[in-house]
Amino acid sequence: MNADTALLVIDVQVGMFPETDPVYAGEVLLERIRGLIAKARACAVPIIYVQHNEDVGEPLESNSPAWNIHPMIAPHVEDTIIQKYTPDSFHETNLQHELAGKGIKKLVLTGIQTDLCVNATCRRACTLGYEVIVAKDAHSTWSQGNLSAVEIINQYNDLFGTFAKTEESANIEFCTRS
Repeated sequence: MNADTALLVIDVQVGMFPETDPVYAGEVLLERIRGLIAKARACAVPIIYVQHNEDVGEPLESNSPAWNIHPMIAPHVEDTIIQKYTPDSFHETNLQHELAGKGIKKLVLTGIQTDLCVNATCRRACTLGYEVIVAKDAHSTWSQGNLSAVEIINQYNDLFGTFAKTEESANIEFCTRS
């Protein structure tokens, strides 16, 4: 990858890690995202955080402690933070403007929730013409109905692979090798 790439970290907020019913494999997820962030920083690749906003009384109520980006992967002053209100990180946000301003054509996606915000953002990014790589071991969700979180993650990784690239986070490199 080269200078036209950005790392997108979607909705990795404190409220996704409650003591009761945290996102599946949350600690592993944080470690993998932290590793991707370190690799991106080492190559001067822009890191863009997306922060979901909800109404008063909701789990990700804007400006509440749960709304904050998880401290283990906290943004630096040079990082961009996008505020969103729907699963699609592009919908009624300035994400497209920020990416265009940085000359970004390729996105590496990570975050929460596999089947909602990661899925919606991945699809929209592909529709907009971005080359997308989903870090297939660096997004997560919760078990739902008869499906375990692992089954949902695997199902969506297969789906993502039909319109984007999927790659293990350990194999994602941001610096161009010569």
